[in-house]
Amino acid sequence: MGKTIRLTMAQAVAHFLKVQMTIVDGKKVPIFGGVWAIFGHGNVAGIGEALYQVRDELTTYRAHNEQGMAHAAIAYAKANFRTRFMACTSSIGPGALNMVTAAGVAHVNRIPVLFLPGDVFANRAPDPVLQQIEDFGDGTVSANDAFRPVSRYFDRITRPEQIITALKRAMQVLTDPLDCGPVTLSLCQDVQAEAYDYPESLFEEKVWTTRRPQPDADELANAIALIKASQKPVIVAGGGVLYSQATKELAAFAEAHGIPVVVSQAGKSSINETHPLALGSVGVTGTSAANAIAEETDLVIAVGTRCQDFTTGSWALFKNDSLKMIGLNIAAYDAVKHDSHSLVTDAREGLKALSAGLSGWKAPAALAEKAAAEKKIWMEAAARAMATTNAALPSDAQVIGAVARTIGGENTTVLCAAGGLPGELHKLWPATAPGSYHMEYGFSCMGYEIAGGLGAKMARPEREVVVMVGDGSYMMMNSELATSVMLGLKLNIVVLDNRGYGCINRLQMGTGGANFNNLLKDSYHEVMPEIDFRAHAESMGAIAVKVASIVELEQALAASKKNDRTSVFVIDTDPLITTEAGGHWWDVAVPEVSPREEVNEARKGYVEARAAQRIG
Repeated sequence: MGKTIRLTMAQAVAHFLKVQMTIVDGKKVPIFGGVWAIFGHGNVAGIGEALYQVRDELTTYRAHNEQGMAHAAIAYAKANFRTRFMACTSSIGPGALNMVTAAGVAHVNRIPVLFLPGDVFANRAPDPVLQQIEDFGDGTVSANDAFRPVSRYFDRITRPEQIITALKRAMQVLTDPLDCGPVTLSLCQDVQAEAYDYPESLFEEKVWTTRRPQPDADELANAIALIKASQKPVIVAGGGVLYSQATKELAAFAEAHGIPVVVSQAGKSSINETHPLALGSVGVTGTSAANAIAEETDLVIAVGTRCQDFTTGSWALFKNDSLKMIGLNIAAYDAVKHDSHSLVTDAREGLKALSAGLSGWKAPAALAEKAAAEKKIWMEAAARAMATTNAALPSDAQVIGAVARTIGGENTTVLCAAGGLPGELHKLWPATAPGSYHMEYGFSCMGYEIAGGLGAKMARPEREVVVMVGDGSYMMMNSELATSVMLGLKLNIVVLDNRGYGCINRLQMGTGGANFNNLLKDSYHEVMPEIDFRAHAESMGAIAVKVASIVELEQALAASKKNDRTSVFVIDTDPLITTEAGGHWWDVAVPEVSPREEVNEARKGYVEARAAQRIG
């Protein structure tokens, strides 16, 4: 038996977390950037006391909402390209359940975050306790079982010694590029306080590094042969390129072999969009250039992408009957989607191996020439969409243009999550450096924006972080605006007020529906709400201004550079205008029958569009 140290289970967790390390830019740093905590019944006496003991080595941050703090933790890991991450602890019951939505965000986007919700008593002596969910047919169930489907690994700790293996398993999942995602260790509150003689070896410093699996020789040879046989290949770059930190290899591969690059939402900023072969976003919210190349391609090289419906135009974008796909992905689950030829490997290593095997080969020059011509057409359309205006209600695109002209650039990260803004930003934001575009669109979670901006700023304090958010998302979750002020982390928050859920209203109209329950004016009401977003932001400590035009917005953004804390800019926008150029059909089921003729007409168009889908 080696030496032991007597600690409570909660103390063991805190001491373990503080000694987990990683290497970033050649420097050893703690892998946990801190712990977000809202204390309450179920974690204040256990984890709360334990975190206090290590507060100088593992910072604990206080938030205003459990979902918000979890979003901040997710954004922190995303902005760090998954090399570092955070933990979140809550009380039992509503505190824990508030984090479940965020766990869904982390799971869909493959982002590491450690959830440490308090749980009921393992000994069941005082049952039922305050906030306990009782299952009439299963005495082992608690509210925390809701984490199971949205966790990569879930464990309920009912004895103090169980935490030894659970913590090791948690770290394996959090740091594995394949299994990466949220981990939930549900901590029974009585067990948090129980002591055990833990082996000292559990608390020895450990350094975690990124695993980079090499490609299988046969799969690599097959992929090389497919590329050599292609005439119109295109690279679809996903978030895996950024997480693998393979942006240089992606650009080098494209240049060496003359292959255009288009990007998913998660993959945007994986290539400098001023690069001649970079055609921007693809799919439902794609540029006209990217989609023109994608429609004709005979070979999709999908690098680090899940190929979800927005990327593939609901699998109706690729129209070449001879189409083949290569799934270059660290996850076999994603690599084989839609009959792809799998190349299971790390993105960086896979691109290097492919390029070596393709030495001397280049796609036909006509492909690059077409890409350049299409890009020129798109850039002209984008410039028109983002041009300044004196309209009383500007479009989202015109607001994006003002932000890009005023405080955009390589040292700026723009962040968004839901509504119409993600589509416009995906098309229009000029991403030139890795991480300069931060979008949570895997789960498209309203309310992520401001909390996510806080997490991104914590990860990259040297960067300007611009949060673009609609009034709908702002109203869903804005509490971490106050946290950003409290922590001295300046955000630039642009609130686009179109008086409702403008994006879904447009979708409703596009599928033949009547304007109903989305814009405030079309919702049941006795009195129309008059929300003063400027005053609200000021009440939470931010510097805030309401502007009346694009010119005023640019002036306010420029003046805000001297502000010492979070600054909020509110502007009224038109809920109906979107960028007409680019884009693609999206499969949203339209009713087969309806008393509304508009719905019946939309159904005819829907049936026609579905005929272009590649099923399976």
